[in-house]
Amino acid sequence: MAPDPKTVAIPLITTGRIDEDMIRAVVDRFYAAAREDEVIGPVFRTAVPDEKWQAHLDTIVDFWSSMLLGTRRYDGRPLRKHLMLPELGDRHFRRWLALFRRTLEEICPPDVAAFWADRSERIGNSFRINVRMHHGDDVMHLRPLEREPLP
Repeated sequence: MAPDPKTVAIPLITTGRIDEDMIRAVVDRFYAAAREDEVIGPVFRTAVPDEKWQAHLDTIVDFWSSMLLGTRRYDGRPLRKHLMLPELGDRHFRRWLALFRRTLEEICPPDVAAFWADRSERIGNSFRINVRMHHGDDVMHLRPLEREPLP
């Protein structure tokens, strides 16, 4: 008997259309734009030196492959690395999510882009809350980030 589609955590019709090539294309295009962006580019250029950039991209591909395809290739702890960036704030998260959403909409079919954007926003908001707590902020009444218009 097939599972009830309302209870399936990952919509099979959407994830079945995501593959490694799509993940690599999204990661490569997004991070090329992010590194040059006036808001988040300086964070990336400081945190990830040029000689480690390709390894960083490969790690991010593994992360999304694990998240979207269940490959389990990624076994890192991404939150910790974000906590070590003292300048990271809401404007950085908003811009990251806007640029990522734009990249998804450029590359992916609409249902895949919407699904993946939703996942990235959930992760981004979770990281944001943890970064704010790490900085000593009161997050009890913190609302999810408002979407930044696409640049």
